[in-house]
Order: sequence, then C-alpha cells, then structure tokens
Amino acid sequence: MISHQTENGTVLVGERVYTDIAGTAASKCFGVKGMAARSMRDGIYHLLRRESASKGVRIAFNDDDSIDINLHIIVEHGVNLTAVGNSIISEVRYVVNKATGTKVRNVNVHIDSITVG
Repeated sequence: MISHQTENGTVLVGERVYTDIAGTAASKCFGVKGMAARSMRDGIYHLLRRESASKGVRIAFNDDDSIDINLHIIVEHGVNLTAVGNSIISEVRYVVNKATGTKVRNVNVHIDSITVG
C-alpha cells in the first residue's frame, strides 16, 4: 500500500486498485486478446474475462514509493509483439500514474499465449 499526502489528509492506495487499473489499461491496447492466468491444475494459460483482468497483474512495491507492474497477457495472432509490448508499457505507465499519482518504475509484459483465429 502506498500513501499520498494531500492538503486534506492522507490517501492510501492498495494493491487491488493498481491491479484493476493496470489490467483494464492493458486489455484495451491494440492486439491484446486479454489477460492470462495459469491454471495450477493443468499448467495451461487461460484467457481471463474482462471483469477478472486484475488476476493477470502482479504489483511489487518499492522502497521509494514507486511500483513495478508485471502483466501476463494473451495476444492476437499476427500482431507485432514488440509493438504491442511497447504500447502496453506506455499506456499502463501513463494510466496508473495519472489515476493514482504513483510513479511506475517498471512495467514488464509477459506474453503467455497467442490466439489463432
């Protein structure tokens, strides 16, 4: 949890807020089919529904009140993976910072699967 001091008091922002914002921002980027979650039972990555997008996001809090974001995504077949990754990094960093005021140190995109068709 990160706290932000304002003139009216302190605002505490929890991990769930960051995962929801980052997952939604990443899901809206071109070429992204959705967020991915690995099944513990069979080890296969599954496409998450929009309302579960935060499950494909991991947040790490740093000592300097910044965060690192790890995104697990599934992309559409035929897209340029580098371009999609760069787009996601830029969009997620911007949206999280604008919504929460928190500095995003790193955004790591893990492409876990590609959909065909």
